[in-house]
Amino acid sequence: MSIRDKNLVPNEYYHIYNRGNGKHEIFLDDEDYDRFTKILYVCNSEQGFNFRDSIIDPKIDAFDFERGVPLVSILAWVLMPNHFHIILISPRSDLGENYNPITEFMRKVSTAYAMNFNKKYGRIGSLFEGKFKSRYIGEENYFNYIFSYVHLNPIKLIQSDSKEKGIIDRGKARDFLEEYKHSSFLDYFGKKRKQNLIIDKSSIPGYCYCHHAKDLFKWIKSS
Repeated sequence: MSIRDKNLVPNEYYHIYNRGNGKHEIFLDDEDYDRFTKILYVCNSEQGFNFRDSIIDPKIDAFDFERGVPLVSILAWVLMPNHFHIILISPRSDLGENYNPITEFMRKVSTAYAMNFNKKYGRIGSLFEGKFKSRYIGEENYFNYIFSYVHLNPIKLIQSDSKEKGIIDRGKARDFLEEYKHSSFLDYFGKKRKQNLIIDKSSIPGYCYCHHAKDLFKWIKSS
């Protein structure tokens, strides 16, 4: 489970994360969450991209954007008030030695969102706390842990000590997650929505316990 923010290689799983500079919030309203969610989809492409030129001016839905072949396969994601988590893998090894698809994807996502956020709120300076962080997922148990951790992260909003003490009220937690739209939990819960297009379930390893959101709670209970 070594930490690697360089030499991200193809066909390996990574946990990618970052937070607001100074731990400040990076999502202040539903519009912010919605913009980042759409950016996760449209920036997963070799194409150059400008949200206004590509989405707003042509008046198209971001999830109808013809992005071509994706740079990475996203398996899970969650947006929290001051940070985000993504689990991904890149099968791309056809883009040249000096082109890293994971780094390029995260550069595009971070730049597109920060530019919009700073313009919207009239701020300057870095939005994020330095470059994105990455943790290599090289073990089966760690994959299942982090896959669950990412999807259960929003529970901290209703139980701040859930990581230390565990989920006290699983029914309340599940109800909350079913209403929390800023993650891929609903996509594994079976909800039909356009955000389904962000994730690639075919890239999930066979040893993953949680092919349906209800399995998250079963896995936690048995672990």
